[in-house]
Amino acid sequence: MKAHGILFVLFVVIVNSCSPSITEDQKFESLANNYIEKLLEMRPEWATGLGDHRYDDRLHDYTLAGVARFREFNKAYLDSLATIDPHNLRDDNRIDFKIMKSNLESLLFGIDTLKDYKWNPLAYNVGGAIYGLIAREFAPLKDRLLNLKERLKAIPAVLDAAKTNLENPPKIHTETAILQNRGNINMVRDELNMFLDQVPEVKKEIGPIQAAAVESLEQYGSWLENDLLARSNGEFRIGDAKFRRKLYYALESNLSKEQILEKADTDLKKTQQAMYETAVPLYKKFHPEVRNRAKLEDKKKVIKDVLDKLAEDHPTNETIVDLAKEYMNSVTDFARTNDLITVPEEPIKVIVMPEFQRGVAVAYCDAAGPLEKHGETFYAISPTPKDWTAQRVESFFREYNNYMLQDLTIHEATPGHYLQLAHANKFKAPTMVRAIFYSGTFVEGWATYAEQFMVEKGYGGPRVKMQQLKMKLRLIINAIIDQKIHTAGMTEAEAMDLMMNEGFQEEGEAAGKWRRACLTSTQLSTYYVGNAEVNEIRDAYMAKKGSSADLKTMHDQMISFGSPAPKYILELMDL
Repeated sequence: MKAHGILFVLFVVIVNSCSPSITEDQKFESLANNYIEKLLEMRPEWATGLGDHRYDDRLHDYTLAGVARFREFNKAYLDSLATIDPHNLRDDNRIDFKIMKSNLESLLFGIDTLKDYKWNPLAYNVGGAIYGLIAREFAPLKDRLLNLKERLKAIPAVLDAAKTNLENPPKIHTETAILQNRGNINMVRDELNMFLDQVPEVKKEIGPIQAAAVESLEQYGSWLENDLLARSNGEFRIGDAKFRRKLYYALESNLSKEQILEKADTDLKKTQQAMYETAVPLYKKFHPEVRNRAKLEDKKKVIKDVLDKLAEDHPTNETIVDLAKEYMNSVTDFARTNDLITVPEEPIKVIVMPEFQRGVAVAYCDAAGPLEKHGETFYAISPTPKDWTAQRVESFFREYNNYMLQDLTIHEATPGHYLQLAHANKFKAPTMVRAIFYSGTFVEGWATYAEQFMVEKGYGGPRVKMQQLKMKLRLIINAIIDQKIHTAGMTEAEAMDLMMNEGFQEEGEAAGKWRRACLTSTQLSTYYVGNAEVNEIRDAYMAKKGSSADLKTMHDQMISFGSPAPKYILELMDL
């Protein structure tokens, strides 16, 4: 955005503030909507993800000059927000004011303090910008491919910016970027052809540009492997001061990292006890010959024995997607039949995770953006990497056994992410602040809470409950290792020991989580804090409503406000 555009924004705010006929609500709505309009233009890849396709022929400006312009842009709007008194806003605008202010501060913190554009090669992965134009049929394929052609043209400039900007990344970030870049090459070189073959009149036009983009990605891959990797000696631990500030913005919670750790340590013991109590009847069933009570006194051994037995029923790379589809139908039917929540009709598709997105998480929900019309939601599952040993592959699928896969499907699909985000996309407000800036704390908190209430109502019996409790142990440990790795020097061996011996995780899962924790500081804390705070909403609702409390009514109301942080939902539900 040019400087005179920012000055115009400030001028509008000053004029509005001097006019007695303009209310604070009108001032905020005008400012917020103006900001979002300009934001989508400056961040075209965001716009595509949200379902605004006016800028599908562009990529972000990744140059240092582009970073500086984006900083100036956000700072100008943050300064403009200071001219508005949030106490004079109605409730929905007052909350959106807080959300917008926090996110603008977070963006500036990222640019000014974290500076990941200087050290994080994952920030230059444009695979999502390409995939976003072919994954969903939001427009005729020919139109999408013509826009994709322009994005392919822009790839070399992005990679040149990466080569210019990146100084001393952590080794683990460069290694992951190498893996993801290979996925980008395969997508552009090979997978794109199945779409180009459907529109032969543009294939000839796009072919040379496609080849140039592949060549640029291959050269970038060589640079990553032969140049950047050798000088990737940066520290992946962001340190206490940066972690505290980043955690504050990531969570939008009033909890300090010390409070989170104290709660997590307590909940770890409580959840292990609940897991033991669930495991005992299964242990007796699996071992009817055991009559000696002393055999049951080693709680961890009983839990581990039951989990090992359940892990014998597991999928493979060839069967996991079809099995996930089957489970998606069963969890959806259960939620609808038991009248637990209003189940949306929007389509959801189980897919194999695209290669360019692998290396961080085993599964994700890719929901259609709030501006997308008739968009599909994807529940993506990652197969194991090709270079894994047979032993590690077996470990992975023992972790994601048939019962864990059911719990994972609840989390990612129904009534977890897919359902919550489908409801969030229906939320309407005077501004799109909540559509642009969603709370990961609420989104992940809701999905883990969905696992909980499905099991409470009997889904899957004790076998799935064992996995849900194991997942709860996982999210508790996520929060512990998140802060201890980045602020207290926790080693890989210490983290692995905690995950495997206290959380009963398989070696493959624990190894992947170590990598994820190193790559995504503060994100892993959203699960535990979100789960705790969503349960606080439920507890407050039940206390207020008493005998008249209705679970479905509560759930539908809880997810009717978009995806703001849990503390705002407490306000909106008058709890």
